[in-house]
Amino acid sequence: MKSSIRKRLVGNFMLVIIITVVILEIFLFNGVRHYYYRGIEEILFNQLLFTSDIYSRYFSATNLEDMIIDDIDVFLYQTDAQVQILNLEGKVLMDSIGVIHQFNAIDTSDILMALDGEKGVWIGSVEYDTSPVMAISYPLKIEDRIVGVLRFITSLEETNSIINSIAKVLLIFGLVVIFISGGVSLLLANTIIKPLEDITKVAEKMAAGQLKVRSGTKFNDEIGKLSDTLNYMADELIRKEQLKNDFISSISHELRTPLTSIKGWAITLQGAQLSKNPLFKDGLKIIEQESDRLGNMVDELLDFSKFVSGRIALNREEVDIGDIVDRISKQLQPKAKESNISLKVFQESNLPIILADVNRVKQVFINLLDNAFKFTPKGGKVSVKTSHKKDMVVIEIEDNGSGIAKEDIPHIKERFYKGKNSRSNSGLGLSICDEIMDLHGGSMEIESQLNKGTKVKVSFPIGSGTR
Repeated sequence: MKSSIRKRLVGNFMLVIIITVVILEIFLFNGVRHYYYRGIEEILFNQLLFTSDIYSRYFSATNLEDMIIDDIDVFLYQTDAQVQILNLEGKVLMDSIGVIHQFNAIDTSDILMALDGEKGVWIGSVEYDTSPVMAISYPLKIEDRIVGVLRFITSLEETNSIINSIAKVLLIFGLVVIFISGGVSLLLANTIIKPLEDITKVAEKMAAGQLKVRSGTKFNDEIGKLSDTLNYMADELIRKEQLKNDFISSISHELRTPLTSIKGWAITLQGAQLSKNPLFKDGLKIIEQESDRLGNMVDELLDFSKFVSGRIALNREEVDIGDIVDRISKQLQPKAKESNISLKVFQESNLPIILADVNRVKQVFINLLDNAFKFTPKGGKVSVKTSHKKDMVVIEIEDNGSGIAKEDIPHIKERFYKGKNSRSNSGLGLSICDEIMDLHGGSMEIESQLNKGTKVKVSFPIGSGTR
């Protein structure tokens, strides 16, 4: 299936898988980052809390500015992080790495929270480091009175490098999952598509007339039910086809007797000279002709019934196809002259001998030539050409008559089909010819252009002629 269900199924499966993997990757990445950032935050805060507690207990009587000058090591002893001490206006009184903050106060969220008496955390960028930093701030208190802010800052460069490495592993893992899931999705799609393809092939064979093929049921699901329904439909078509064939065979046999009687009496009355009335004679002639036409139709129906029921057995013998073409063309020359149609025969010499049923071969040629005469106007031309091509003997019958409409050509060999310009009695002639050629292992091809003519090419295999 080209724009196929397989593509849509696999596409939908993959879309769901990719969305799921992306959401899971984002969740895991954020979880890893939160885990590492949370660990750094807890370490810094524990160091910060310990240092603040020392200040509150042992140095609360000392002025903050004086302590920065005399006992700065108290703030630096417990941590390797950058340490800042800020006053209540947010101005930096001391920076352990010597960063000069000039006159501007720092108003990041962590400092504002510390000035409110709570722990503050801030992650962002600073001018003196290329990597993001994490800052933890906590108030310095003397008897529940905030006198300043203690701030620890650490770079996140190393932490982000670890997080990025883990993210790469997660990304590779996600791609592997998507790749494996894609293969599994294709296998799952095939469990749906393969039965559908099998059912489609069976349906195509049934549409081509092979009603005895059956679709196997693998699963007791909707596809299994479809398979069972298709098989049931084929059984019903076979049953109804058999009823139709039995009816055609029966009615054809029944029609033969009254038609024979009608024709016999028409001929008898013509010879009895019961009336010299021209109208009476013309009526009897028409009855005879129409009886012949109906008889031909009955013969076609009987042949059709035998073909579809498989009751035709070919009486094969060695056949000189050139000799048959000569005899039939001579037989039909009077009919061509009567219709003022030029019938020409062009034969290749030394045509190979084929194994075929002579009567059935004649039936094909007579039917095809009769059609050519029927659709060729007076003064027209009909030609018959024989040739030997590879392992086939080919006969081409061509006329310059009315031709066949383009939309009718694909259906012209179907049973009972009658095109727009058809003058066929029953619509079975070409179908029977095609069946005969098929039984001989040959083929019948039709080319035609409306108002320009038609060419029919029949090919017989050299040798046994079996299929």
